[in-house]
Amino acid sequence: QVRVVESGGGLVQPGGSLRLSCAASGIIFRNVIMGWYRQAPGNQREWVAHIASDNSTNYADAVKGRFTISRDNAKNTVYLQMNSLKPEDTAVYYCKVFGQTYWGQGTQVTVSS
Repeated sequence: QVRVVESGGGLVQPGGSLRLSCAASGIIFRNVIMGWYRQAPGNQREWVAHIASDNSTNYADAVKGRFTISRDNAKNTVYLQMNSLKPEDTAVYYCKVFGQTYWGQGTQVTVSS
């Protein structure tokens, strides 16, 4: 049974940084594509980034150059390093295993002065 648990969110000032973590279970982690998504109030959930089993990555234009996705297969964990945060990055951030329908509870990121 696939499960993910996101952590690392919080309140940060504009220009600041946060690192999100997502621990996955119930899968052969090293073989799967992992993605980060976010949902701001009143908006639909949107894709942020993903990382494949070969560590190739892709990013949404809105975060390219500021966010970095990485993975640690030994820990079954995917990370999202977020730098130069902007107020428009405020959202609940979720991770997801590609091809699975399960969503975790997410972690809140608030960028505000």
